Amino acid sequence: MSDHAQQPPSAPRRSKVLDALAQGERKVFTRPAPKSAKAQVKFLLTRTKDSAKDLAARLGTSRRTVERYRAGQLTTPQKRLRETLVEATESEWQPKVRAQAREQASTSGGMMVHVVAYFGFTASGSSDDGRQRHITTPISPTYAARILQLQEDGATEEELHPVVAEAITESYFTDWGSRADGLRADFTHVQSIEFEF
Repeated sequence: MSDHAQQPPSAPRRSKVLDALAQGERKVFTRPAPKSAKAQVKFLLTRTKDSAKDLAARLGTSRRTVERYRAGQLTTPQKRLRETLVEATESEWQPKVRAQAREQASTSGGMMVHVVAYFGFTASGSSDDGRQRHITTPISPTYAARILQLQEDGATEEELHPVVAEAITESYFTDWGSRADGLRADFTHVQSIEFEF
């Protein structure tokens, strides 16, 4: 069977790794983030020094709309604004708690990754053919630090994939370098991925 026949058709990569990292950070919150649109707007206004104009620009809406949510005159945002409010609120919520979790993952604890994806291999010897795998494995603090730094630096999904693949290869496929010397794994067609700090 040819290599082309063994691999699933290519598809564009969505931001699954970036989304999973953001979701992993949100799992470390010690208090729930604000849920109502009014509470979210009030919280976000504290981050923009009470500037409705700046918050409106960030949310992609008008200053008057922001003011109406703050006053409670509007309560149910349309889907796009609701998603933007949730994302903006959760990305700003409990920065010290998130920073502590990132620091611990980068220096001592590492992270866990749960992934369902198609894994392909290259090696100096022989290896299994690529196939879809369900993998749960730890990521070392060294790789956790690299992944989190790339995320912080604004890396794209394509820039993160090889580093995450190396981290999975190190712990899962080569058992921390004790077997399968020279093996390199890459993953595509990610069905699901989760990180735990």
